[in-house]
Amino acid sequence: MSNQVDVLVVGAGVAGIAAARALRARGLSCLVLEAKGRIGGRAYTDETGFDHGASWLHQAHDNPLTALAETLGFETVDHDKLRQRLLFTEGRFATTAERSAFAVAEDHFWRVIEAAAADGTPDRPASAAAPEGGRFDALVAHWEGAQICAAELSRMSLHDFVATALDGPNLLLRRGLGTLVATLADGLPIQLNAPVQQFDWGGKDVEASGTFGRICARAAIITVSTGVLAQGGIAFTPSLPARTRDAINALPLGLLTKLSFPIPPGTLPEFGPFASLRRDIAGPGDRPISWIARPFGAPVMLAFIGGSLAWELSRLGKQAAEAHARAEFASVFGAEAAKVLGAPIITDWGEDPAFFGSYSHAIPGAQAARRALAEPLADGRLIFAGEACHPRFAATVAGAWLSGEAAAHIILS
Repeated sequence: MSNQVDVLVVGAGVAGIAAARALRARGLSCLVLEAKGRIGGRAYTDETGFDHGASWLHQAHDNPLTALAETLGFETVDHDKLRQRLLFTEGRFATTAERSAFAVAEDHFWRVIEAAAADGTPDRPASAAAPEGGRFDALVAHWEGAQICAAELSRMSLHDFVATALDGPNLLLRRGLGTLVATLADGLPIQLNAPVQQFDWGGKDVEASGTFGRICARAAIITVSTGVLAQGGIAFTPSLPARTRDAINALPLGLLTKLSFPIPPGTLPEFGPFASLRRDIAGPGDRPISWIARPFGAPVMLAFIGGSLAWELSRLGKQAAEAHARAEFASVFGAEAAKVLGAPIITDWGEDPAFFGSYSHAIPGAQAARRALAEPLADGRLIFAGEACHPRFAATVAGAWLSGEAAAHIILS
């Protein structure tokens, strides 16, 4: 069979879109095969404006999507400058002095963690280096792990955790980050509802097979999640090298479940747009969730459930996540206030077979896995790309974009 395209791209998420744009800009023909009936992957904004997945442009001054958003006329705001940071501790809202003490604990956490990563000792779980004993140390560790990285620090490589830590500004887009990604895909040759089931890379060319039939190409860029790859979502012939398989298994996806609860206008007037709320850890085993109020003034409360708790609730179904979030809201605002929460939109990244999770982390000892997964195979005919492959901006749209472009440039070189 003759080649149908120069390059086949598997997955129409951020990495796949970036790769396809780069290939087309240099005159190569390509086709993007997407398993779902929509584009964007884990960057998806629904009709209500709710970002189901990626929401922020992190470290915006170095983020390649910042300039693209500006060029396309997307309004952005610096969330760090707008948010009112609230802390609930010991059954009440924290004082100014307590909030300052929490900020000091955060700064101390990063000084200790960064020093540990640079001390020349072998990689270990990030939790092994985290400070302990201070009033807010446990909460900081929970926040930086489960609630931000979607996995507990005990599950994460210290060296990878530090290498992929990001700074501000953290920009939010009024029209949603998923809307930006979808706009960037305009005009690309994307075939939806086309999951790749079999991929043959053993010959001179590569061939993908599925319900869409068979498509040949000179080379392919695979951008599906490590969650899908680890569960054998695509059968590779011949089998992938052990180094690649080990890298996939060393980069599991964590889980961050998001809920968007509508609230009546005027509810909770003391919390302005973008206000964020964290609850302190009440005791051993407690895993608090967090909230953001009224993004862009919208009458909604957003709940974020991360890490092991998110996985446990995901396996029980969306109703379990909703019940847990409502109980958390009541524990802070009271049972009567909790009654104002309407029926939520709830994400299901953990159970969606197109993803099996939210974004990646490296397990302890696997700090080199991201570079290993990105190494070209078969003289550059097969390349993996995506947020899991980027050693600096992992777990973000920036990492996915840069990885997709890098994969395309390897083929173009």
